[in-house]
Amino acid sequence: MSFWQVIGKNLLGFDLIIFILAALNGVCYYFTRLYTDELYRKLNMLVFVPSHRHNPEKVAQKIRELDESGIVTLRKRSEGLYSIFANVTAIFPLMGILGTVVSLLPMVAELSDMQQNFFAALTSTFWGLVFAIIFKLLDGFLSARLEDNDKNVTLLLERRDLLKKEEEGNA
Repeated sequence: MSFWQVIGKNLLGFDLIIFILAALNGVCYYFTRLYTDELYRKLNMLVFVPSHRHNPEKVAQKIRELDESGIVTLRKRSEGLYSIFANVTAIFPLMGILGTVVSLLPMVAELSDMQQNFFAALTSTFWGLVFAIIFKLLDGFLSARLEDNDKNVTLLLERRDLLKKEEEGNA
């Protein structure tokens, strides 16, 4: 059996589970990125206010009118999806190793198929490692944005509280 035939056969076996996990993880990445980018856009001009472009009073007014529940909801969604994404990313090497073990177990019973089982074991390990590398790289981009968003939401809410206290003190 050729290398490509073994890969094709395994795509219909255990490797299919790895590809399904990769597809689901890709969906998690997409929505996590969507929510984190939306939150970043909402926070960007309220947290980082360039003094030469915006009137501080207009920015303060926007902070007062802020939909706090919407901001908090976006943060919770992005962090929840990111948690799923990060955990699934972490199990890809384990899935590859599991595929290797599952493929090698029948060798004990049938030593004549040793080469075919060895190839099957390697393809599962290969796909598990490939997806682990890809999603770990994407994880690096997401985790930085999530940390920024978390700090920005905290800073924005603190600024809003300060504005409310100032208004109460002036009243």
